[in-house]
Amino acid sequence: MASDEVRGAMRGDAPTLGAVRAPAAPGLTGAQWRTIVLASLGGALEFYDFIIYGIFVPSIAAAFFPASDPLVGLVLSFSVFAGGYLARPFGGLLLGALGDRFGRRGVFLFSLGAISASTVAMGLLPGYASWGVGATVLMVALRLVQGLCLGGELPCSIVYAVETAPARGGFACGVLFFCVNSGVSLAALVSLAVNTLMPPEAAAATGWRVAFVFGGLTGLASLAIRRRLHESPEFAALRGVAARTPLRELFGAYPMPVLIGIGTSAATSAFNGMMFVYLPAYLVRVLHHAPAEAAWAQNAGLATTSVGLLAVSWLGDRMPRRHLLALGAGLLAALSYPFFAALAAGSLGIVPLFVLAGAVAALINGTFAMVLADLFPTRVRFSGVAVSYNVSQTLFGGTVPLVAAALVAGTGSPLSPALVMVVCAAVAFAATFGLKRHGGRVGAAEPASPAPHPSVA
Repeated sequence: MASDEVRGAMRGDAPTLGAVRAPAAPGLTGAQWRTIVLASLGGALEFYDFIIYGIFVPSIAAAFFPASDPLVGLVLSFSVFAGGYLARPFGGLLLGALGDRFGRRGVFLFSLGAISASTVAMGLLPGYASWGVGATVLMVALRLVQGLCLGGELPCSIVYAVETAPARGGFACGVLFFCVNSGVSLAALVSLAVNTLMPPEAAAATGWRVAFVFGGLTGLASLAIRRRLHESPEFAALRGVAARTPLRELFGAYPMPVLIGIGTSAATSAFNGMMFVYLPAYLVRVLHHAPAEAAWAQNAGLATTSVGLLAVSWLGDRMPRRHLLALGAGLLAALSYPFFAALAAGSLGIVPLFVLAGAVAALINGTFAMVLADLFPTRVRFSGVAVSYNVSQTLFGGTVPLVAAALVAGTGSPLSPALVMVVCAAVAFAATFGLKRHGGRVGAAEPASPAPHPSVA
């Protein structure tokens, strides 16, 4: 049976390439479910850290970036956060190449261990008052370590999920991101617990430390569980002919799939940057909603996306997922201005609006990961996904809050952030037209040495 052969590959056996790629039985096996959930742990910690840092940034600024103007401290703290974000493409290049050369499992264990250890260290690091500028330098260094490792963590999760269950790769990625989104919910619960159980003064002074240490220790506990993972079946079958120079092979033979991968991820990257970073502040500072109301709307949108992407990813295994991605990108481009107009006018409640936005976003969030993996053969899949995903996150996701805020300040119009989503969604929509020619590599027969790609032949 194909499932027995897959389990054998996970135990470290050496099945034939054809055996690993034999058609799988409908649905995911118990072993595949466990592998995908374990693969999601690092991504969940990434989302947890992302939200926790934003929630407690005033306290972090006071501890490590003292300044006569509190706004200066906030800017410096957000600069450290952005620095970690900008480090991700470099981490993706390094860890992706190592994962394609030596295997996914080792990189997977290292990245989660380093992220977790640095998160704990950030929570325990003495502040500026104790260590002076050395504390600030160490905080920056720890954030850079996080960023470098995160550049490989989520791409490796995608690759692991797809190569564990290639016949149901779309749904496997949907389950992965459903679990990853739990990091946001955990961050909200920890923040609520800190502010409920601790006096206000203690919560402001040390609550962020509790949150970071808790998240890091949770990650280290997850690492102990993740050690049970074995090499992905498809890489195990390819081990004897793994790429010796993955990045050279990637950029030499597959430049167009890299560009298409960056483009097709643009809408997802921009939407997540808008939903998780910009819109909460926009609702409170520009539209003057209560913070609690903004939080409810954000969580409603997240819950809708999380459930919706499971349905979309299941459907994507049964029809061309490029059509679902194109539909989602097209709807985002068409509905962005009406969404912001309704927010500004107050014509609809913000919770229903965020639920609608979450439902549309499920079409892109439920398809983009499998689309990325399907653009590259096993030999360079980790590198291809890491480069495409991280460059897209940096270009589109990382710039969304800054560009949207600058548009509002420059134009005075609360509708101007819609332009950001329209542009990014249009990029993703256009990129989907290259998927039919360049996709379809998951589960395809793979030669021992790479054949020239049509784009460079």
